[in-house]
Order: sequence, then C-alpha cells, then structure tokens
Amino acid sequence: MQFTIKRIVIVYYLCGMANAHPEWFKDWFNSHYYHILYQHRNDTEASDFTERLSAFLHLNKEDRIWDLACGKGRHAIKMAQIGFRVIGTDLAENSIQEANRYANDHLEFFVHDMRRPFRSNYFNVVTNLFTSIGYFQNDADNYKVFSNVYNALKPGGYFIIDFFNAACVKASLIPEADITRDEITFLIKKRIENKRVIKTISFQENGKTYYFEERVTLLTETDFMAYANAAGLKLLHRFGNYRLEPFSENTNSSDRLILVFQK
Repeated sequence: MQFTIKRIVIVYYLCGMANAHPEWFKDWFNSHYYHILYQHRNDTEASDFTERLSAFLHLNKEDRIWDLACGKGRHAIKMAQIGFRVIGTDLAENSIQEANRYANDHLEFFVHDMRRPFRSNYFNVVTNLFTSIGYFQNDADNYKVFSNVYNALKPGGYFIIDFFNAACVKASLIPEADITRDEITFLIKKRIENKRVIKTISFQENGKTYYFEERVTLLTETDFMAYANAAGLKLLHRFGNYRLEPFSENTNSSDRLILVFQK
C-alpha cells in the first residue's frame, strides 16, 4: 500500500521519527481513530464473559467493582446492568466522556491514571480487562498498579487480570495487514522487539497522513506473579479463554491469560 504524502501529520512528542514516546497511550487511546480501528470488538463476548465470571466467583449484587482502564465502559456497563455498583476509570478523557452517557446511580466514570492510588479498602472486585496493562516502558509502573489495586481492595477482594497469551501472540504474529474501517484504510505493521509487540499504524484521511505506534510488553504469568507477590496478592485461578477453560500456554484454545488474585 503506497501513500502519497501531501502533508504529514505526526505527533513528534508521541512517536518521533524513530522511537515511540514512552507514554504513547495517552494520545493514541484518546484519539477517535483508535475507536474507529477497534470498533469491531465483540460486546456480546464481553457481556457473556462478565456474567460467567461473576457467577463463577459468586459475587453479590451489591458488590463494589472498579473497572480499571475501562475504555468506553463496555464491561463496566454490563456489570452495572447485572446489579453491581461499578466505578470505571481510564486515562483517556474522550473515552470517559463517552462512557458517562451511561452513568447512573450504580455506575460512575472518572479520568484516572492507574499508576496513582484510587480509594482505599473500598472495592470487592477490581478488573483489568482486554489487555489493558503492559503499556509502560518502566516495569516499576506495573508494580505500582498492583500495589494500588491491593490498597483499593477490601480484605478477601478479587483482582481479575485479562491479558493476551504472549506465546500465542508470538506464534500468530502477522507482520503486515490492511484493515478498512469507516472508509479509512489502516496499514498495520507488527514486530517483536525487546519483549514488546510494536504495532505501527498509518493511514490517510482528507489528504493528511497519520502515524501512531502501540507498544505492549509480552507479559507472562511469571511477570504477573512477581507483581502480585510484591503487592501481597495470591493467585486463586487461571483461565485460558472467556469460556473459563484451563490455561495452556502453547495451545490455540488459550488465546487469553485470565488470572484471578485475592487480597
């Protein structure tokens, strides 16, 4: 796919000409192009997973849940519909603005950086779903997240991480692809470098060319256990998909790594 560049619109502080800004996610996740590209995400799958998980853990309808890095709130909205009292937080202001359309007495949304503390001894459950961690350049930030979650949970509360299976991602990586959404063709290139999946995203609209990068660390169960142990969380369950089937690292049936920790 060739681009004729009339005007290059590149946010230099975001990705520069060679290396992505270490906090690329602050602008890309807040861009409406991000939501155009990923609009195909399966809301039915998210709904079924939420119901299945809450039943498995025997959650009470009035439990307080913190959906950490909630995006536009698709999981948080479903949790509130089930009957839980839910707070969703995300760093992307535009996503929170959209999510707030669904706010009610059982559902609130706030702009918040997961590396900063958020309430204390308050929640029965904290969720971090659909690979919503692993973006930080400094691994110490991941330890901060787990510490903040521990402090936010009530004793006996659950922390649920839903991340991709790093082994499956490495085995199935497609180096280059074109994806068309809303008449915009996104050129996607992926590579693995220094234990990170680096995805470059370039496209044209109205005669302008745009370029973004995503960088996600290939975190494994070993990494998450290190964060959890340091925070004082213990592992209760691990699953390999949204059907809550057992996790097996090197099988296609385990495309997810879903870990349930407890305080």
